[in-house]
Amino acid sequence: MHLSFPIMMKKKMPRYFILSLTLLFLSGCAIHQKESIQKTLKTAAPIAANKGYPIYMRIFKEEKSLELWVKVAGEYKLYKTYPIQKTSGKLGPKQREGDRQNPEGIYLITQKNLNPYSRYHLSMNIGYPNRLDRNLKRTGDAIMIHGGCKSIGCFAMGDAPIEEIYTFAYNALTSGQKYFYVAIYPFKMTEKNLARYKESTWYPFWQNLKEGYMLFEATHTPPKVTVKGKKYCFKTIELSK
Repeated sequence: MHLSFPIMMKKKMPRYFILSLTLLFLSGCAIHQKESIQKTLKTAAPIAANKGYPIYMRIFKEEKSLELWVKVAGEYKLYKTYPIQKTSGKLGPKQREGDRQNPEGIYLITQKNLNPYSRYHLSMNIGYPNRLDRNLKRTGDAIMIHGGCKSIGCFAMGDAPIEEIYTFAYNALTSGQKYFYVAIYPFKMTEKNLARYKESTWYPFWQNLKEGYMLFEATHTPPKVTVKGKKYCFKTIELSK
């Protein structure tokens, strides 16, 4: 079948006209996507998430779990433990670009780390490499907590869980919390678990991480984290009401 166009369409359209049509199309797509994201943020999580409570997260690689802690009435409480759908690599910190390894350490997420347009539904960049990683010459970037069930160094939570986690993060960071920590551990840092890996290359590094783990276990207050040389330094901070 031969299709003919009106005479006016046979002539070559001016470039500015084509550009205008393209921009109009992209604008429409952007508006639709923004509306979709706003709808997700309003409906994905329970009412508690919409109050913008400060949060703290812990990830345990061996247990494949993410803990979301929420500060309510001046105290951090465990809101929920989410199963991680997919991780990659083995125990031990990420060392270099392309090693397909999940990081370990203490990371800091701000509002600019959130990506509502991620191809993995929603995502948040953990900020790898952090200062300690850079001091140790570790390389790589774009390590995320995201939706979906695929991982190449990231933590894939599945779409429904990431909607809830993302909503807590978004509302916390737009309601006064400047940043929150994500503490990524190889496993729950008990003496018994650590003893299983006494011969590991990473044992000294894990002992350092355990200091922060134990402070939080004792106080349920995220400790202040700094870096001195090739070690983390943890300090208990006063929990404001």
